[in-house]
Amino acid sequence: MTTPTAIAIDPGGRFTRVAHVGSDGTPALAALPGEVPGEGLPASGNTAGHPAAALRAAYAVYREHYGTPEQVVLVVPQHDRATHARRATDVLTALHGTDPMPRLRTLSHPHAVLALLRHAGTATAHRFLVCDLGATAVEVSVCALAPGSVAVTGTARQAPGDGFAAGFDAALLTGAGLPDDEATRLALARARTRDGAEQRLDVALGHSARRPGRYDDTVVLEVAGGEITVGVLRRALDRLTAGLDAVLDETGDDSAPPLIAVGGVARSGTLLRHLTQHHRAPVALPGGVDPALAASFGAALVAAGRVDPADRYPYAVYVGTHRTLGGEIEAEDLLVSPAEALEPGGATVFAETGGRRVRVRTRPIGSGAARPVRIHVRDARGGNATQIGTLTVPASAEGARYHVGVRIAVDGTARLVLHPVGSGTPSEHPLGALPTHIEGARS
Repeated sequence: MTTPTAIAIDPGGRFTRVAHVGSDGTPALAALPGEVPGEGLPASGNTAGHPAAALRAAYAVYREHYGTPEQVVLVVPQHDRATHARRATDVLTALHGTDPMPRLRTLSHPHAVLALLRHAGTATAHRFLVCDLGATAVEVSVCALAPGSVAVTGTARQAPGDGFAAGFDAALLTGAGLPDDEATRLALARARTRDGAEQRLDVALGHSARRPGRYDDTVVLEVAGGEITVGVLRRALDRLTAGLDAVLDETGDDSAPPLIAVGGVARSGTLLRHLTQHHRAPVALPGGVDPALAASFGAALVAAGRVDPADRYPYAVYVGTHRTLGGEIEAEDLLVSPAEALEPGGATVFAETGGRRVRVRTRPIGSGAARPVRIHVRDARGGNATQIGTLTVPASAEGARYHVGVRIAVDGTARLVLHPVGSGTPSEHPLGALPTHIEGARS
């Protein structure tokens, strides 16, 4: 058995997918005890609906079976990416304790999905809508592609109290007179993965659409001794399409970019027909990849180094500085990081000129009130800029000089870094999350 050394983990509300790239270059789910074929490791007990707990359980199973990997890419939702990334990183750090850690990075769902298409050479448009139909929520991300980067310029999301796909499953089970518990949900998942099951459901719904009401009592799926009928299935699906339509309308993108549908619900031919009729036909996933596995497979390609994640920050970062010329203080903007140089969890990028790091000084101790430092980002193509804000850095001893840099942590938040020239401990100053869209920026 070949042990995967680079893996991707996508902790969902119902299943956690652990994927790797085989020797033939094809992504696949890692074979693990207790997995549901084609789905991954089911969430159980207190892990259901709790990504951090599901990640902890799945990673423990993986390590017990394969040992510690060298590289782990964690797939996190675009919504509140920093929080999810921080929690996921904390989970893996706690599990390792004092043991050697794998290299960690996080990748948002839309970046992971587009990594799959970019690796296959099918991401040929300049903009995409990535529609993630997950267990807990439906999330649509507007993505702009440029050479070397994918920028998420907007996100719309709906998360019903009982979940999105999870609520769909609950409606199926309740309509069949079955309990919505862990064992029955698992039985439903296994029933769906049987050969031809999804096709039978889609055919039955097609017949029902042509002859409303006539086939409502026809049984299309048997689960744990209960029967799911066409009528139950149709009513549950209506709930999904209403939520999906609302989120797509919220994106308000009149340019109608190509739409990519992923997640377990995107397996439904009926849902895809709805998208085609009411919005536009979703683009085909490369090689017929299961839409539920698209994010984990794309992240696995990133983990294995087969494709660049393209989540480098698309804009240049500038710091406001001052210098004295002829006795007059003049303000100027110092380029710290060029566009597409920063990546989450990557190295600090320092301001350079002529191939050498720029030396700066801060306010000397005892020189009076601190001068706020302005930070802004700029679109390199169009020149449009937006200010992040200001911060005050500590005063320093007379004659002290620093290299100034910026880095993006694994949780997606940025820090301004002041590294003493010669020797000394660098200081970091939080900037928060850098803006992902500049009004009027060229894509």
